[in-house]
Amino acid sequence: MTHTTERPRSDAARARLLEAAVAAFAEKGFHGTTTRDIASAAGMSPAALYVHHKSKEELLYLISRSGHERTLALVREGIASSDDPAAQLWRVVHDFAVHHARGHTVARIVNYELTALNPEHFTEIREIRHQIDCEIQTLVEKGVSVGIFETPEPRMAAVALLSLGIDIARWYHDGGGWTPENIADRYAEMALRIVGAHA
Repeated sequence: MTHTTERPRSDAARARLLEAAVAAFAEKGFHGTTTRDIASAAGMSPAALYVHHKSKEELLYLISRSGHERTLALVREGIASSDDPAAQLWRVVHDFAVHHARGHTVARIVNYELTALNPEHFTEIREIRHQIDCEIQTLVEKGVSVGIFETPEPRMAAVALLSLGIDIARWYHDGGGWTPENIADRYAEMALRIVGAHA
């Protein structure tokens, strides 16, 4: 009985620390944040952090891995949503943009604090990023091969598409003039122009 109640409590504490780490990293950056800052924001003692997580870097890794895995899943879901490369790309870019705007705080940490990861964690995250890159590049190349897209540089187009979405996390803020859906619709339209989609 005790064991079953301890597990959810431990999971809740870990989740609280992750949320606190997101807020602290967003405010001060990874290097400017102390374990005391994170523990304090979670309403715990600094020692309690080490009960649930090995280090501040592990928290960053967990945030980064979760964010990248979610992005890869979104891309794959978008590609699986249709057989038409134009419809696939529209959906991928649209959902990618919504995700990065709604979760702009986490997305900023996930994309701009990568160099703070240890070499093993960095390699793992880089592999997920490589899979995301490959999915987008393959989609653009497929569109070109079947005559729906017309771009002389499919790889460069794929890089540009990803950069568009990722950069939303840098400038987007809640309460601005554009909603995540507004941005996503316009970005999806721009994406089709970037790859030279035929109307």
